[in-house]
Amino acid sequence: MTVQQSDVLIVGGGLMGSAAAFFLRRRGQSVTLLERDQIGQYASGVNFGNVRRQGRYLGQLELANRSWALWKRLPELIDDDLEFIASGHMRVCYREDEIAELEAYAAAPEARELDLQIYRGRELHERFPFLGPDVKGGSYAPHDGHANPRLAAPAFARAAVRAGARIEERTEVSEVQKVGGGFLVGTTDGRQFSAERLLITAGAWGQKLSEQFDEPVPLDTNGPQMAVTEPVPYALPTVIGVYTKVPEEVIYFRQIPRGNIIIGGGYRSKPDMLTRRAQVEPRSILNQIQQMRRLLPGVGNLNIIRVWSGIEGYLPDSLPIMGPSGQVDGLYYAFGFCGHGFQLGPGVGDVMAELIATGSTGTSIEPFSIRRFAGTTAQRSKAS
Repeated sequence: MTVQQSDVLIVGGGLMGSAAAFFLRRRGQSVTLLERDQIGQYASGVNFGNVRRQGRYLGQLELANRSWALWKRLPELIDDDLEFIASGHMRVCYREDEIAELEAYAAAPEARELDLQIYRGRELHERFPFLGPDVKGGSYAPHDGHANPRLAAPAFARAAVRAGARIEERTEVSEVQKVGGGFLVGTTDGRQFSAERLLITAGAWGQKLSEQFDEPVPLDTNGPQMAVTEPVPYALPTVIGVYTKVPEEVIYFRQIPRGNIIIGGGYRSKPDMLTRRAQVEPRSILNQIQQMRRLLPGVGNLNIIRVWSGIEGYLPDSLPIMGPSGQVDGLYYAFGFCGHGFQLGPGVGDVMAELIATGSTGTSIEPFSIRRFAGTTAQRSKAS
């Protein structure tokens, strides 16, 4: 049997894997990417589409800033802008004490590049007159925005192929093993692939592969809930989300130039990991409607025309797994982005390519190491 060889094997064809394939080719590495279904089919293609930096863990902003610089260069990099609009992003709150928390975040040294502006009271409602009266304050990030997630992974994959990468869709991995100084991957259709280095970007299924290398992590899977309204005149360019510790109050929306308002937040569903499907949670959609009326009273009579969900991997600390294996030389991970990986995607691909090609990266990713879960008691995945 012929074993197909490359410098780097990537397992998982979402935005992280596709971007990594592209940037690895730019660094002269031969790349083969294996995707069980279609490129961008799961979390990468069905998320809300937020391209935001504000609100992230402060230690993640260095990575987010690197990614933001790439978002601005997308047309020259991959010949596609992914419908990216730097529309501004607003975090609003319903309580006075939450404004102080937004102010503290804006004052943090790590957040200086975000140019955050705090609004409250009358000033807030003069600047954003469509917000409901319950909204007390907000933090405005002028450079953040949104994009179309359905376009992202496929566009990076096409660019990677043009650059010389090999991408195999409908190719399910059956076994992964370390053989000598490299890796051997077998697929369910009987093919074999080998490489010196292996990058696992398998999203909600990433821990199934890391476990094969004795590095299980406590990954949980959930189905975020999305909805979209009928089109109305374009009047809400800024992405807006609620900052709150009350789960049912979590809501965010963006209007696209075609006029539709895309809504996310609220309750999540439990996906079926065998059929690889996530169901819509009716109570979540009803809650989204209720919360949107509170946040944006003018949408009260709009019709919801479509609802959907996806499969996303979450970790207890809400941080991803990203970086080298703690046990196996040549093995790397980038998965479990906890529902907020879309903006990071280009940066993750660039950082992982740099790390794999050179052995180090100039961007801090140590907080995301898989080693933080070594020896914990909650090792087994809940995604079975």
